[in-house]
Amino acid sequence: MSHNDHLLDFSIPQLLRWRVNKSPKRPALREKDFGIWNTYTWEDYYDHVRKTALGLRAMGLNKGDTIAVISDNIPELLFVAIGAHSIGAISAGIYQTSMPDEIAQILQYLKVSAVFCDNQEQVDKVLEVRTKVPNVRKVIFEDPRGMRDYMKDDWFIDIRDLYELGQKEQEKNPGLFESLVDEGKPDDVCHLCLTSGTTGLPKGTMMTHRNYINMGVRITQVDPLESTDEYVSFLPFAWIGEQMNSFGVAMATGITINFPESVETNMADLKEIGPHFMFGAPRIYETIRSEIWLKIDQSYWLNKLMYNYFIGIGLEAAKFRMSGNPMPLGLKIKSWLGKQIIFRPLVNQIGLLRLRRAYTGGAALGPELFTFYQAIGINLKQIYGQTEITGIAYMHRDGDVRPDTVGKPLPGTECKIAEDGEILSRSASVSPGYYELPEKTEELLEGGWLHSGDAGFIDEQGHLVVIDRLSDVMHNNRGEMFSPMFLENALKFSPYIKEAVIYGNNEDFVACLINIDPIVVGKWAEDRGISYTTYMDLSGKKEVAELIMEQVKDVNSRAEKEHFKIHRFALLYKLLDVDDGELTKTGKIRRKFVRERYQNLYEALYDESVETKEVEASFQYQDGQSTSVKTSIAFYTVKGS
Repeated sequence: MSHNDHLLDFSIPQLLRWRVNKSPKRPALREKDFGIWNTYTWEDYYDHVRKTALGLRAMGLNKGDTIAVISDNIPELLFVAIGAHSIGAISAGIYQTSMPDEIAQILQYLKVSAVFCDNQEQVDKVLEVRTKVPNVRKVIFEDPRGMRDYMKDDWFIDIRDLYELGQKEQEKNPGLFESLVDEGKPDDVCHLCLTSGTTGLPKGTMMTHRNYINMGVRITQVDPLESTDEYVSFLPFAWIGEQMNSFGVAMATGITINFPESVETNMADLKEIGPHFMFGAPRIYETIRSEIWLKIDQSYWLNKLMYNYFIGIGLEAAKFRMSGNPMPLGLKIKSWLGKQIIFRPLVNQIGLLRLRRAYTGGAALGPELFTFYQAIGINLKQIYGQTEITGIAYMHRDGDVRPDTVGKPLPGTECKIAEDGEILSRSASVSPGYYELPEKTEELLEGGWLHSGDAGFIDEQGHLVVIDRLSDVMHNNRGEMFSPMFLENALKFSPYIKEAVIYGNNEDFVACLINIDPIVVGKWAEDRGISYTTYMDLSGKKEVAELIMEQVKDVNSRAEKEHFKIHRFALLYKLLDVDDGELTKTGKIRRKFVRERYQNLYEALYDESVETKEVEASFQYQDGQSTSVKTSIAFYTVKGS
């Protein structure tokens, strides 16, 4: 039992009340406004939630009703959401980037009866679709700029007027708020979180108080936080990652949430706060790395020289730190020196000197980016989960960070791999299902397990490895599963390989067609005095094939399982092209089309007696004319695979 397990019996408003009793004067929220940081203590936080809750009730919001929030991250957003929870109503987050029609569809689907907007921009979107959302009775706004004309219409209400309504209710009926908070149950649905709706309208995932609080308690069992720790809130609130921290982690630990002035000032405000932990999508960490590289690039030659020397040491030291193995003394001393001379000042400049842990999730992050952060002394770790399990179910432990996995299950989370390779999970953070979509809920929670839709396996160390979306994986003729995208990305990590198409569904082994990168390989050939004329000529060179063979062997050497290894490959005589229908507009391979178009090469890949094959290559020019050329393609079998 964790010492915080008793918190799981609370609703979010009850937990907020418990925090107030424990540390009323500690800072709970901080917001930068016009360049000044304003602080709300836990006592202030609860006071604003009370006024908001009673104001919403006086305005006609009742138990079971839903209020939508379309806003940048500001304290009022939490006052409104938790105020709604206090009276048994439900909050729902909508992305600020949503267009009016999309907003109308979501408001209708979730049966929303009130909307909170931070400013005129969001209010105008709701106003534009007013006739399409007859259920919406009130629109509350926070920023009064540009709103004067709207105040003649009682569809709109300023949040300050809402507080006043609440204050009057409180004076009239002093015990009402506390008794409403007492009625809350941990398993009540309190928030509807939209899934990323890659196909059609997003689904509203029903989230309970217990889902969030369990998440907050479990993650801090692995990585404890102090109540004096600072967190910066810059992820969109409509994303589970932000709710998880503001409803779950902050309430369970008592940390302070800091709201930057605006999206544009995020990075500058981050430096002022100096957070102790942060959570972000891979994009944020890529941005910070670019910022670091730019700083090094702009510094004088001695600094560059020192950086280049110590980053090598850092990368070496990171391997020991990540695996938890003891570091040789010499490396330890050099690594300490590098930290003092180069990395501490550098990390301090970005504002991350106090950072104990950084988490990334939402998409895969390249292994080299992980090691880079660990090398400069930032403890970056991968997490994995989905909206339906409150964002995180698996994460790396300190001293056991492996860039190719997503770590181990959180305490109280069970994991199993289904017959077809799907990752299934079970924990108190699993959502009860989708709002008003019983069939979809049944699929999601079939057999009492949460179905992720992702394929993966658990390695010897008990780490979960996520391979691909289940719908994209292939199986060889022995029924063993592998991910074409996983292998294609591993190949494309080589600078010499531009594109790769993996085959092997219902076959004996994995085979592959490869596009070399004409610029990088062209330069490589020139440096070695290998002359060539066209792309076709270059990709037909024996030396180029040997170069690519090394890249394939390198990918094979890192393959977790034998059946992931590439057994045969050929170099394609032309670049795959959008105009030829071989790639989608976003650059993804149209697998079925490519397979049919190069059927003769596909057959030769799977006939091991074939070493070369004559083919007629046809090329389409932009003016519509086409030409065909005869060429010979070589097929290579990778030894030892």
